[in-house]
Amino acid sequence: MACEILEMVADGLKIQPRNVLSKLMTDERSDSVFRLNHYPPCPDVVQSLKANVIGFGEHTDPQIISVLRSNNTSGLQISLRDGSWISVPPDHHSFFINVGDSLQVMTNGRFKSVKHRVVANSVKSRLSMIYFCGPPLSEKIAPLPSLMRGDQQSLYKEFTWFEYKTSAYTSRLADNRLMHFEKIAAS
Repeated sequence: MACEILEMVADGLKIQPRNVLSKLMTDERSDSVFRLNHYPPCPDVVQSLKANVIGFGEHTDPQIISVLRSNNTSGLQISLRDGSWISVPPDHHSFFINVGDSLQVMTNGRFKSVKHRVVANSVKSRLSMIYFCGPPLSEKIAPLPSLMRGDQQSLYKEFTWFEYKTSAYTSRLADNRLMHFEKIAAS
């Protein structure tokens, strides 16, 4: 399914070959990861604070895309451009796809990684399953040449997935982890 999604992204962006993105996750050296998260209910804490109790702090996913499925329990929130948070309605029949930082770079900012978090539910336990589509550690991450038009400049310096991960481990979860790889616009 993740490969099909990435191939549809390539189709939409008119990128050839169609598997330019999906081949990164089918590579035997792919750094893809499957993770299960369990968030127990927090009735006492949520009721006493009358506020959101964070189950997993705000962040963007670093990989290419993330494919998420959860039980029918609320908790996932995304940040809007103005910084406000909205809840994503739970739907145990659907998959949610998050654009990751790597795809943001590869599309030179056409696709943006989405900042999200999980808040604790006061009544039900939340279970989420996420497949993070990661490239091989040695893969160079840079805007795809076929997406660069005319004299358009890259917004990012080229880096390897390993360099990105190394940099991310030295930052806080909520930090803009792409900041170290952004090109500074000439004044």
